Parts: sequence; C-alpha cells; structure tokens
Amino acid sequence: MLEIDSLTKTYARRAAVDRVSFSVARGEVLGFLGPNGAGKSTTMRMIAGVILPDAGDARIDGHSITAARAAAQARLGYLPEGAPLYEDMTPPEFLAFLASARDMPGPGRRRAIDRAIADTRISGVTAKPIGALSKGYRRRVGLAGALLHDPPVLVLDEPTDGLDPNQKRAVRALIARLAPERAILISTHTLEEVPAMCHRALVVDHGRIVADGAPEDLAGEDTLEEAFRKLTRQEDDAQAEAV
Repeated sequence: MLEIDSLTKTYARRAAVDRVSFSVARGEVLGFLGPNGAGKSTTMRMIAGVILPDAGDARIDGHSITAARAAAQARLGYLPEGAPLYEDMTPPEFLAFLASARDMPGPGRRRAIDRAIADTRISGVTAKPIGALSKGYRRRVGLAGALLHDPPVLVLDEPTDGLDPNQKRAVRALIARLAPERAILISTHTLEEVPAMCHRALVVDHGRIVADGAPEDLAGEDTLEEAFRKLTRQEDDAQAEAV
C-alpha cells in the first residue's frame, strides 16, 4: 500500500536522501529509524507531498505522489514532527476545520470527528483551546487529525513524543487496532517502543538504508539500542571515542 522507489533529495550538493526504496504492506507497521540528520523527516515529507523529490517517487495506495499528488494525499494520514495546530481552536473545532478542508461529506463528518476523538482519547479536553493543552494532548490532537478521514496509509513522525507512559500505551494499542487494515510507517527515537509497535524496522544513516528486518533480528544478541549504535556510528562519535 506504500511503495517508495529511489527517493532522492539533495541540499547544497549533499544528498539528504539517497535513492531510498522500500515498501509497506497492508497490515504492516514499519519502524523508520535513524539518528538526527539521517534523512527520515525529509523522506516522510516527500512521501506526504510536502516537498518534491529530485528523483524517484512514492505511491500511496497505488497513486503517485508526483503524478497524482491530490489523490495520493487523500489516502494518507500524516503526522509530522511539530504538527501545526490552531491554538485558539478547541480540538473539535480544529477537526471540523480539517474535515472541511478535506471536503468530507456532511453526514459522515460528525461521526468521523467523534471517532477520532474517541480513538485518541482526547474527549476530556474537548472544551479547552488547543493552546492550553499539555504537549502530550496537543500531540494526540495532531494524531486525531491524521486519523480523521480514515486513510489506508499512515505516516507518523514521533507519534508518542511528549506522552506519559499511560498515554504511550494507549497509542500503541490504537496502532495495533488500526494496523490490520492499513500500512503504517512510524519514525521514533524511543527504541524500546519499536518491538512493541513494529513488525519490521528500517534504519537509515546519511540518507541511505543500512538495515531492514524484524526488530529482534536487527538486535541479534545485542539490545536494539546497541545494534542501532553500531549501524549508525557517526564520524564525530568515533572521533570523540578516540579522544
């Protein structure tokens, strides 16, 4: 349902994303891992059609993000890092605005908003302006927006950022419920969450894929954190260790 074919993006002659290719099937949750600056967010922004690739393509439920961007985006739920929110709106007002922007039919709009609120467990803060909410609740409002139109593909950048342990468990349970009928790509720096949420993990470094497999296979006899460190050892890290 999500096919990435040789995506490439260069900034100032440096390849931020270098011919990255992978796919995510229906029913699969893929953990998208890598250190800061590895190209994860750039890749996800290209998948979402926020920026255009210099080369390559992404297909969302069969629709090209370069040749049929609107059709592809209609089938995608995207939660970027630091998702923009209108802080003077309440969560239902924000979701109603998103529903209107997506031209969702009137009869199903209220049901979609109620479902997104229930799924992300924000019913207790629906009367408050978003600007008055904690970071964790604001993140859940952003997640509700990504789920609002019931898309077949989800791309979630740090979906549990700022959440407390109970909230993180609730999001993991939600992802498990959503997964059977969707393809889900999740970026996270919280490596202990990967085995709990993801069927498969893909590691990128310097814009290229350096590992792809089940979390337990990538870890081997190490912890996933140790395996990640070995796979993504940066030059300045190596220099620091040598001092």
